[in-house]
Order: sequence, then structure tokens, then C-alpha cells
Amino acid sequence: MGVHSKLLQRLRRFKHAEAGVAAVEFAMILPIMLMLYIGMVEGSTLISMDRKVQTVSGAVGDLVARIDGNISASMLNDYVKIASGIMTPYPVDNLEQIVSQVYVNNSGQVTVDWSKRYLGQTPKASGAHASGSSIPLPPEILAIAKGQYVIVTEAALSYSPLYGIVFDTAVNLSRENFFMPRFRERIVLN
Repeated sequence: MGVHSKLLQRLRRFKHAEAGVAAVEFAMILPIMLMLYIGMVEGSTLISMDRKVQTVSGAVGDLVARIDGNISASMLNDYVKIASGIMTPYPVDNLEQIVSQVYVNNSGQVTVDWSKRYLGQTPKASGAHASGSSIPLPPEILAIAKGQYVIVTEAALSYSPLYGIVFDTAVNLSRENFFMPRFRERIVLN
């Protein structure tokens, strides 16, 4: 039997061999499965954090809008601190929150009455909207708020991917909510 016939005989046996096929197929599909899994984890975490940022902005604005007349700076600080409970299990170290009250006159011009900025739940002296300045409001809010005050709450957080495999750059999440004071009067910040 020559070398040629031995080679042909081995090729015929190889053609019918099925041992190890599953392992080869698994090895080929494993990277795709891992990418899908990690992508789903990253995506669901991002969606969860975005929802939590929305909830923080809404909860703080709703609490401030329920005040009747005056709110102290310490009470506003306490309202802002609820973010740590809402954002659990995610950190709030770089969570930025701005709580403002604006007045919309009858012609639709917006003027900031007061504004406070918090970074990581700590009050900051800078970065808030300046009193007397103007900030943009959506047309729908302007239409219903003429001649009234509006509580504007903003929350922003930069999400850094857990693994950096599917996407490797930070995603900036930000939400803004608008509330009419419940008692239809100016809320004074002391």
C-alpha cells in the first residue's frame, strides 16, 4: 500500500468522523454568545440608570412643588439626598442635580427666581442658574404656566460602561422635569 492510498484512506475516515464536532461548533459560537450577554448586561444597566436619573429628577421636583410658602435650604438639601436611596445600587458621587424656581410672565418670558446646584448631594456655590436669568422651557409648559411659577428639576449622571467591551465611552444621562407649585404661589427659599 502506497503513501497515496494511505492518505486517501485517512481522508475517508476523517470525512465520516463526528467526534469533537460539538466542541468545535461551541468554540465558534462562544465569542458571539459572550458579546450578546455582555451587551445585554451593559444595555440593561444603562436603561436602569437612566430610569433612576428620571426618578430622582421627578421625585425631588414633586417634593419641592408640594411646599406651601417657604422652604429652608436644609429641607431642600434633605430632598436632594433622597437620590442615594433611589439610585441604589449605583453610586451618586457624580450625580448633578439642579433645582430651580422660575417665573413665566404673561408674555411667556421666563425668569429664574432661585436656583440651587448639587453635585454628589453636596450643595455647590456655582453652576446653578443665576437669579434673574432666563432658561428655556418647552412650549407646552410655557402655554400652561403663563403668570405662574414653575419648579424645574434637572438631574445628570455620566454612565461609564462596566466592561468597556461592547461600548467603551461614557454615556451622559440627563433628565429635566417641570412642576407647578401645588398651592399656585411662589415658594420662597430661605
